[in-house]
Amino acid sequence: MIFVDIEADGPIPGDYSMIAIGAVAYTEDRPTFLDYLRPISEKWVPQALKVSGFTRADTLQFPDARGTMQRFYEWVTEVCGNERPFFVSDNNGFDWMFVAWYFHHFLGRNPFGHSSTNLGSLYKGLVRSLFLNFKHLRKTPHTHNPLDDAIGNLEAFEEMVKRWKVRFR
Repeated sequence: MIFVDIEADGPIPGDYSMIAIGAVAYTEDRPTFLDYLRPISEKWVPQALKVSGFTRADTLQFPDARGTMQRFYEWVTEVCGNERPFFVSDNNGFDWMFVAWYFHHFLGRNPFGHSSTNLGSLYKGLVRSLFLNFKHLRKTPHTHNPLDDAIGNLEAFEEMVKRWKVRFR
């Protein structure tokens, strides 16, 4: 399992840009990935950028998106070895949309295939409420640094496994 979080400068890929991606693998040694992506569009939403703590000038200095996606692809495939990569995020409707689009747009392939898992939905099922949130289970604060946020999500998942005996294999 790979816990992923992204930051973007707008609501959808293509018209707007993913500017940062963080990930942590749910393995014994917890390898991590953090990298940044130069915008691919002239459009951005100032409020979205403000959340990440970057300015547009900052993001224009980030590495080429294709190179970042290639490095992420290589990291995912190395970390997962012979196992199928399994994408998990807090808000997979947002994170997955950007990651899948970027993989297919820049590399023509996505190591995660066509599916992802939403951590919030798992928690809602465990507690049997559509209105409760899992974020209190994190140890690492939610900072909008995508690596911090991915690690916090993994910590929340570990707590779910412990409390509710969640099966994942």
